[in-house]
Amino acid sequence: MKKFNSVKMAGIVIAFCAATAIWSTAQNFTTLASFTGTDGIAPIGTLVQGNDGNFYGTTSSGGVNGNFGTVFTVTPDGTLTTLYSFCSQTDCTDGANPQGALVLAKNGNFYGTTYLGGTNCVNPGNPNTGCGTVFEITPQGQLTTVYSFCSQVVFGLCNDGSSPYAGLIQGTDGNLYGSTGYGGGNAADNNCFCSGFGTLFKITTAGQLTTLYDFCNFTNSNGFCLDGGVPIGGLIQAANGHFYGTTYNGGTGHDNSGGTIFEMTSSGTLTTLYSFCHRRNCIDGAYPFAGMIQAKNGMFYGVTRYGGYNGWGTVFEMTAKGNLTTLHRFRAYDGVSPYSALVQGSDGNFYGTTPIGGANFKTGNNSGTVFKITPQGGLTTLYNFCAQTNCTDGQFPYAGLVQGANGDFYGATYSGGANGDGTVFSVAVGLRAAADTP
Repeated sequence: MKKFNSVKMAGIVIAFCAATAIWSTAQNFTTLASFTGTDGIAPIGTLVQGNDGNFYGTTSSGGVNGNFGTVFTVTPDGTLTTLYSFCSQTDCTDGANPQGALVLAKNGNFYGTTYLGGTNCVNPGNPNTGCGTVFEITPQGQLTTVYSFCSQVVFGLCNDGSSPYAGLIQGTDGNLYGSTGYGGGNAADNNCFCSGFGTLFKITTAGQLTTLYDFCNFTNSNGFCLDGGVPIGGLIQAANGHFYGTTYNGGTGHDNSGGTIFEMTSSGTLTTLYSFCHRRNCIDGAYPFAGMIQAKNGMFYGVTRYGGYNGWGTVFEMTAKGNLTTLHRFRAYDGVSPYSALVQGSDGNFYGTTPIGGANFKTGNNSGTVFKITPQGGLTTLYNFCAQTNCTDGQFPYAGLVQGANGDFYGATYSGGANGDGTVFSVAVGLRAAADTP
């Protein structure tokens, strides 16, 4: 049997338990909105700014139908509106528990994925089933299920994939591209409907899906997936037209399970560029949960959840040929286990979040941070969460950041806030002039 390391999931899989910051420019951090439960709980996906200037996102739980998640919009000044509550249909055939970010498509609508729900793999009467969906939603909240995963079953396997965790991207050809964390033609357990090591796929906006790659096509004598497995992070399309991403498991590192970075052509030809845990004690990083970004200099940048010093994660830079440099190894006081992709600001630096760790790590306050890191690896912690009593400023920012048109950065926390159900926040770092410059 092929080896498989279970993913340390958040959101539906693992539960974790106006603001003043503790650094010198406290007024630069603002809690814009606190979720109340019926409008959503526990946002994980990074926000996206719409054509109207508002921000759109998903919550992994909550909503008016129970703990199945929502799609919401929030204005830059903090007015939050629920656009859709999942599981509005019997057995959640419209989808449930979205984990990833939305993508704003060229037609002005948003597309996303749900980890559960859909019309397949359903146990009637149990809404916590289903192999996931792709959906389209208008800015006004009209949702259409575009695709339900596990629609292509061969020998009891979901050949088209199951359980998409990341969001989608729209390619230059107008099609949508994404990954599923499980499923595919290479089974981990023939008795499990939603087994497998994950897929990469293309789907038209009308719902025609093509599986481009099944992970775990290559194994060693011990059965480990040399080409990687469990692609949790999102894809990017680079300047050369190829797609780049990460897998959480597999590879040719010393334990064959530290994860990989890959390149894929639009026709599905995959090349493994780097396998993590090549260095002793995984000092180069291990288990990349997030995807990467391509910076203005053409290099790729990303994070790993583990590895580095004491296993607390890293920030890395990689060339298009797969030459990797570790820029930063996190320590407890500057954050632990980065979960989401970086974003490059208009000043050329990179910005991100860590869901735990921070300045008060030794006192038991592991509530996460917002950080800035230069292309040379110099890291500055911009904010330490739970700076207010009862963490009313937010706690555990699993979502990444997005830079708004005004130059400020916007994000979300998994919990904390006025009601303990998560927040939406903004951080101003003095880039408004730079962002407004043509």
